[in-house]
Amino acid sequence: MMKRILSCTAAALALAVALTACSPKTAPGGSASSAPASSSAEAPFVFTRENLPRLDGSTSTVPLATAMCAVLLGEEPEQVSDLVSFSRTTQSYRNLMAGERDLVLAAEPEEEVLKQLQEEGHWLYTPFATDALVFVVNQDNPVDNLTLEQVQKIYTGEITNWKEVGGSDLDIVPFQRNQGAGSQTMFEKLVMDGQSPMEAPEAWIPDSMQGLIDAVRQYDNTPSAIGFTVYYYANDMEKAQGLKVLSIDGVAPSSQTIRDGSYPFLNPYYVAIDQNTPADSPTRILYDWVLGPEGQKLAAMEGYVPVMEGVD
Repeated sequence: MMKRILSCTAAALALAVALTACSPKTAPGGSASSAPASSSAEAPFVFTRENLPRLDGSTSTVPLATAMCAVLLGEEPEQVSDLVSFSRTTQSYRNLMAGERDLVLAAEPEEEVLKQLQEEGHWLYTPFATDALVFVVNQDNPVDNLTLEQVQKIYTGEITNWKEVGGSDLDIVPFQRNQGAGSQTMFEKLVMDGQSPMEAPEAWIPDSMQGLIDAVRQYDNTPSAIGFTVYYYANDMEKAQGLKVLSIDGVAPSSQTIRDGSYPFLNPYYVAIDQNTPADSPTRILYDWVLGPEGQKLAAMEGYVPVMEGVD
């Protein structure tokens, strides 16, 4: 992951010069873009450690936030790690609403917190990239594809052996994530669709995305396990080593199938702030930058699927 950040940081530094202290224009629906500077003589806005917004978000957006801070501050990625101590998806929104953070980069929170955001009515949370939930197995598992119904039945406990879905005669070990994790929220919303997953043993519920990936890869030295992660992690060569990403209903996850919507399990990443944040504040300027061409290019360079067309 760090290799990816280091490789793109030098090229991405050029993106930062486009930031200007201008009045951002907010588009219908909460999205925003930076207006051109009113005068070529206007001094560019410069982010410093003192004025950088307090950030939070999903663990899966840590690499993007790290690259972003490195670019905007002109520091090396390892030097900005103290600015990117994220508290995971749902808690990051709680921290934003409590006034403890200024800007969040995260997947959708749990339903209760999402409802609170909507009811309070003064939060902007705008998609800046599209995420996908993907299912991974050990690379030695002969199964390449599952249907949605098969995935659901595996996680309700109705399908318990890989031979039932065209694989070897091995018990299926379906890993989940803990409640409050962004990927668990995505799984229950996008995959289970109102069905309750079976109650898994504690050992089958790793408390981190990396823990789940490692568990699926190494479980009992057999290809018995299945788990889910976000596309970003599954597309990282170092993290994906020893794993195979499954197609769902014959569609493999890729930047193309995520962008065109043919892969089924899609969910946005949001950039969120208080909508009452002043237009000339560092928080609002950064929000606009994430949604603008420079921020979208950086997201693409870091391996995410940005919402803006033509920046891959």
